[in-house]
Amino acid sequence: MISRLLVILTLAATVFALACGDDSNSDGTKLKVVTTVSPITSIAENIGGERIRVEGIVPEGVNSHTFEPAPSVARLLSEADLIVVNGLFLEEPTLEMAEANKKASAQVLLLGDNTISRGEWAFDFSFPESEGHPNPHLWPDPMLGLRYAELIHGKLVEMDPENKEYYDANLAEFRERIVDYDRMIKEAIASIPSQNRKLLTYHDSWAYFARRYGMEVVGAAQPADFSEPSAREVANLIDQVRDLKLPAVFGSEVFPSPVLQQIAREGGARFVDSLRDDDLPGAPGDARHSYLGLISQNMEIMVEALGGDKSKLSGLDPSPVFEGSSGAVYPQ
Repeated sequence: MISRLLVILTLAATVFALACGDDSNSDGTKLKVVTTVSPITSIAENIGGERIRVEGIVPEGVNSHTFEPAPSVARLLSEADLIVVNGLFLEEPTLEMAEANKKASAQVLLLGDNTISRGEWAFDFSFPESEGHPNPHLWPDPMLGLRYAELIHGKLVEMDPENKEYYDANLAEFRERIVDYDRMIKEAIASIPSQNRKLLTYHDSWAYFARRYGMEVVGAAQPADFSEPSAREVANLIDQVRDLKLPAVFGSEVFPSPVLQQIAREGGARFVDSLRDDDLPGAPGDARHSYLGLISQNMEIMVEALGGDKSKLSGLDPSPVFEGSSGAVYPQ
């Protein structure tokens, strides 16, 4: 009688779980992917969709260069099947923790190191060649972001070949969107008066973007040690803004800089403090809280501020390329 009752209860529990859409078993078979900065988390989410469990570890609004992972991150890294980082010396403390805690079967994917060669490294004000560490911000160039997606796709297919067709379809859609973005960005930048195609920013995040689209990065307010610029550096930047007759200088939405605002004011330029590099627009769940949303919003802001026609960017679709939701975790 008792055994019969147990069978009935077990069947009832199974029926109830199916009715509620309990997919705990399938979740257990999904690849666990741990990422660092939000643009990379979003790219992984787009390619892996609902077939992976992806979690970022660098909170949005935190300087990724100075981020020190908390001890609790070690557990997350120890459970990962795939650890995806930008590389190019951006996340050294996280990489050290990953190597110390990851399981033997886990793989680590360094995107930047596998996207450009050493000869293509960019050095600039925030990343001087004397320090030996290149500018790691490849993803503002959407074509390099596409390469990131291809690398993630390759690893997912290698580690989860049963879902190859799903990952292939997501990559194909992502590639189509990026190619559209690239075309529209070229047209929008071509609408900017040639003398205005210059960028003075708070942080040097635009080296590879500028290289692709014919822009010139003329300076950055944040020195290589991520402090505030000296009085001499501020004076030089003010002179530079005046001499070049820059229409705008660009700050960061998440790192307010009164110094850069002063530079813009005294140099006679408009101060635009809404660009982002590794912090996605909006909040998780918003349509633009994505890598594609990051690119489109930055371009609209930049093109308009420099005197171009932002309408040439209309039609950019920032939504996920897969149907449904992967449940990616973006730490806040």
